[in-house]
Amino acid sequence: MTDATPMPRLEARDLTLAHRHTPVINQLNLTLPPGQVTAIVGPNGCGKSTLLNGLARVHAPAGGAVLLDGGDIHSQPSREVARKLALLPQDNSAPEGLTVTDLIRFGRQPHQGWLQRWTADDQAVLEQALAAADLLPLADRPLDTLSGGQRQRAWIAMSIAQQTPLLLLDEPTSALDLGHQIEVFELIRQLAHQGKTVVMVVHDLVSACRYADHLIAMTDGTIQAQGAPGDILDQSLIHRLYGVHCDVIQDPASGTPVLVNLRKTP
Repeated sequence: MTDATPMPRLEARDLTLAHRHTPVINQLNLTLPPGQVTAIVGPNGCGKSTLLNGLARVHAPAGGAVLLDGGDIHSQPSREVARKLALLPQDNSAPEGLTVTDLIRFGRQPHQGWLQRWTADDQAVLEQALAAADLLPLADRPLDTLSGGQRQRAWIAMSIAQQTPLLLLDEPTSALDLGHQIEVFELIRQLAHQGKTVVMVVHDLVSACRYADHLIAMTDGTIQAQGAPGDILDQSLIHRLYGVHCDVIQDPASGTPVLVNLRKTP
């Protein structure tokens, strides 16, 4: 994306999302800051993934609307939305034997017609996605032979190949060890530096503070606070979110909030 290309705007207006007529998200309003990493945090069952799916138009609203560039996302053509927004769900699976390159090729589908052949432009984008995710040496490896962090980077590379300015990730580091988590989070930061707007559901609050520019803190389907991590995260908010007491200090290296002396409310 160049400076002359306006970044798409993704917003929720009075958004209500329900499961079997039971509201999970209640009249929620938010505007995602463009060109930044936003982390959605909160306790299990608070509606984080439901909200992400609603923003990606996977989950239809029971009330209100999700707006993409000012228009209702559900009224826009699917191919047009797929050129602006990519969703990486929490649970991914691929056929046995599929290689990294095979997977990334799927990301080009929104840009191809029914009978259009693979072009030099498609190949260039594929190679750029491999390079961005540091996967060039693994391009021909089957996914099921990779480590967890490598596989997750391959799925993100597929989203990169879709060439969308908006990227939504549901728990991108779930079930990864610490080293692989850092791999994925650093790739996400790199994508934001390249001009993408990234929204991710994250369980680890300290990692969310370290790698995100903007936090959305939720409980019970509502937003308790949103803003820069250092501006909104304090003892009171953490207690409202998780029912624990702690002290919040500043990481001397990154300047981001760190939680210490955690103890459960009696």
